[in-house]
Amino acid sequence: MKIVVRDVPPRTAWALEQAGVHPLLARLYAARGVRAKEELDDALARLLPPTTLHGADRAAQVLADAMERGQRLMVVADYDCDGATACAVAVRGLRLLGARHVDYLVPDRVVDGYGLTAPIARRVAERGADVLITVDNGIASCEGVAAARALGLTVVITDHHLPGPELPAAHAIVNPNQPGCGFESKSLSGVGVMFYVLLALRRELRTRGRFDAASQPRLEPLLPLVALGTVADVVRLDGNNRRLVAQGLKRIRAGQMQPGIRALFDAAGRRPEAATTFDFGFALGPRINAAGRLADMRLGIECLLTDDAGRAAGLARQLDAINRERRELEGGMREQALQLAEGLFDVDEEPPPAISVFDPDFHEGVVGIVASRLKDRLHRPTFVFASSGAPGKGHELKGSGRSIPGFHLRDALDLVAKRHPGVLLKFGGHAMAAGCTVAEEHFDTFERALTQVAHEWLDAATLTRRLETDGPLAPEWCRAELVDALAREVWGQGFAPPTFSEPVRVLSQRLVGEGGRHLQLKLLHQGQPVDGIWFGRTEPVPEEPLLAFRLDVNEWGGQRRVQFVVEGTEE
Repeated sequence: MKIVVRDVPPRTAWALEQAGVHPLLARLYAARGVRAKEELDDALARLLPPTTLHGADRAAQVLADAMERGQRLMVVADYDCDGATACAVAVRGLRLLGARHVDYLVPDRVVDGYGLTAPIARRVAERGADVLITVDNGIASCEGVAAARALGLTVVITDHHLPGPELPAAHAIVNPNQPGCGFESKSLSGVGVMFYVLLALRRELRTRGRFDAASQPRLEPLLPLVALGTVADVVRLDGNNRRLVAQGLKRIRAGQMQPGIRALFDAAGRRPEAATTFDFGFALGPRINAAGRLADMRLGIECLLTDDAGRAAGLARQLDAINRERRELEGGMREQALQLAEGLFDVDEEPPPAISVFDPDFHEGVVGIVASRLKDRLHRPTFVFASSGAPGKGHELKGSGRSIPGFHLRDALDLVAKRHPGVLLKFGGHAMAAGCTVAEEHFDTFERALTQVAHEWLDAATLTRRLETDGPLAPEWCRAELVDALAREVWGQGFAPPTFSEPVRVLSQRLVGEGGRHLQLKLLHQGQPVDGIWFGRTEPVPEEPLLAFRLDVNEWGGQRRVQFVVEGTEE
């Protein structure tokens, strides 16, 4: 691992500080590309306008026409947290705006697979819907859209995934990544896209005289759901996404949230009045995702849709239990996958430039999480495959991949598909995460092909793990109240939470936790004693290591003390 300190433009940091930004925050923001205090303004008025999102106006017209005719609307969701929150935002928002007949359908991960397929279209038609609205999926569903239209359905696609060479023949497509879309935020999440469609629909209904600016329904109460889905989907937190997330966090901290979100905070043992992006990514998001991985995502969606606090609490408890089951299943799979991956190279060798593993006992619901863990451990683009559980598809393998900076995973799959026609039965995704389906007999071919692409695209520098940090931490900033202030800011993908690095002296170290899985440290930091914890580390560290660490507050015996959570060291 190589620890690299982020560059801080001194004039920018100085200008931010002169504008009233806290000196430490000024340094952190400047290192992340913020150039002026105005960029930190998270007011709703500074959101990018819906008029610049290509297709949003057309979708609004189609939906407004359907509502005027009293037609039945059916939302087709995805089975992850982004899809679940997008579905909840769609159903709640459409009802707020006056739609009388709104329902939803979510595919089963195992039986149906991802996206709008012809069988899903038939189920929508059989349930009496007139209009099919996808959320967080559909941009690659050319056959599914064709089937839906053949059944007489009006189709509106809302998605944020990268499109393929052909766009589906829908009545309206809203996706910031489609050709010809000038929307500045290409990192909008699926739930973010749906929220923007609702903004456009509200404006369209205003022009039709349904209400005026004073009496129009308020969509701001949906922002806690938008914030949760945006962070959980690990999209890049550009300025627009940070505003959406900040607005959602403000409402949650003020007690203004859906009963399901409050119930999820309770189930996770977290405090909504102190909500952070960490809660979205590591507490609420995994509990919603667990339903789609191991059970039925309707549990997650119903939790977010219900206005009954008692029912929300019961559903949140179910989701918490499923998440515990997911963690146990993931733990066993992770160890097995790591053994398979380490079997691809000798102890004294570097891992191959890409990793692909498969075991017949793997569960397809958690392959993505396991791929992420392997990628973090080995710093290689990684795919983990499991046998499909869909009826008649037992010969197929479903894979989920996670990547490292510098290796665009979906583009790599596209190249594999071009070089080896027929090997990939289906694929899609983003730069850092993607999925695909292959026949089991073609797994070896896929593994070799992906490794070959990685050989061509990745060099030694890219294959070396780099941990970007914010450099040394001045001792005067090592205070619990400042750690709390940092936690209240919006951090995440593309706007990394603060991580500091500098040499420290290790006074003592010992293993703690069940089975001695974590390393507890007593450190001397710039002459001051401080506690440290390195989760998942079992090997001792040198007496004076260069450590990278983030800040946390440890509460014990009524006292709150800063502790360093170690992220890595140069070894």
